[in-house]
Amino acid sequence: MNYLKKFIIAFAVFMAIVMAVFVIGIRSVGESERDIIDFNLTVHQIQNDLMKGIPSETVEENYDCIIILDTALENEEVAECFKRGDLVMDLSLNGEYAGKVSFPDDYNKIKESKNSISRLFIICWGAILIGGFVLFAALYALYIKPMNELERFSVQIANGNLSEPIPMNRANMIEGFVSAFDMMREQLIESKEREMASEKARKSLVTDLSHDIKTPVSVIKAACEMLELKIGKNKSLEENEKADAIGKITVISDKAETINSLMSNVMHYTLEELEELKVNVKDENTQEVTRIFSNLMGYDNIIMDNEIKPCIVKMDKLRLEQVIDNVVGNSNKYAGTDIHVDFSEAENDFIKIRIRDEGPGVKEDELPLLTEKYFRGSNSEEQTGYGLGLYLVKWYMDKMGGGMEYYNDNGFVVELFLKKA
Repeated sequence: MNYLKKFIIAFAVFMAIVMAVFVIGIRSVGESERDIIDFNLTVHQIQNDLMKGIPSETVEENYDCIIILDTALENEEVAECFKRGDLVMDLSLNGEYAGKVSFPDDYNKIKESKNSISRLFIICWGAILIGGFVLFAALYALYIKPMNELERFSVQIANGNLSEPIPMNRANMIEGFVSAFDMMREQLIESKEREMASEKARKSLVTDLSHDIKTPVSVIKAACEMLELKIGKNKSLEENEKADAIGKITVISDKAETINSLMSNVMHYTLEELEELKVNVKDENTQEVTRIFSNLMGYDNIIMDNEIKPCIVKMDKLRLEQVIDNVVGNSNKYAGTDIHVDFSEAENDFIKIRIRDEGPGVKEDELPLLTEKYFRGSNSEEQTGYGLGLYLVKWYMDKMGGGMEYYNDNGFVVELFLKKA
């Protein structure tokens, strides 16, 4: 655009100079005044030629004049000469007035020629000036403006703004280039979306694996505690054998806790950036719920108060397993008591799973915050974790079309709701 402005200014200055030169030149052409002395000498020569008997027609041709041999005061031909602006002088022959001699007015002819030349020049000059500006306007519309648009969009693309499409104009001469540029923008959008989807899938996979690994690790720890108690009560073993066995069990338990902590760290940092985890809801038999609890019997403190009614409910088996493990794991960690599980039917076609421990429960002022991400109660200072357990429980249950409730009732109670199919 800066170069175009310079060309326009240079063109305007050039046209102004051409106009100035023409005006100065046209004013200096043919503006000489009549020389009366010279005309008087010509009249004497005409008089001499006529007195020598040279025909008046010949004299008129020789001196470019009109001879009117009429002594009358009023003569139409003489009046016409005055009307045209000719120079009219008296003509005497042998000392007596014989008529008039008229010289045509060259000044008017020159003036008329100058006017004609000026008009032609102004028309040509104006046409060139208008044509030049039309050319500059066309260059701007066809080349400069599209390039400016591309420059603006390239800055937006460099800043990561790929959503605004580049306007297409079939009239400009770089339509193909603009189209290719916009195609590149669309390819960048698709590439960015694929990259984001891949990164999200990767983080989701890491989070799922981290949480899934924590479930068997918790079972291993519970089994280690049970083995440690049984070995301690086994009277058939020598003390050194007991100590050796308990030491090995302690090593297994410590390594399991290390894995648990590492997986918690991984899940914490990936979940923090995930918008959502994938939940695949399908119609499943409630016997899957019984299977999930049977896999948790390694805790050795789960008491099934009744059996679940056989029916079809909507669930994601993997996510429900994570939900139940979180709830049972929290009760085992913070209460350390027996955990009672019972099943019933709730209103609006839901199956209710009630999980209750016999611990002190949760402080009433902390209850509303338990499902907030990263919130940990005042009783969790000596326990590992990141405050994601009940947050994930609520999130998963909502995604499965069910829900959860929790409260204190001679211990901490969590109720899970599965929607009937």
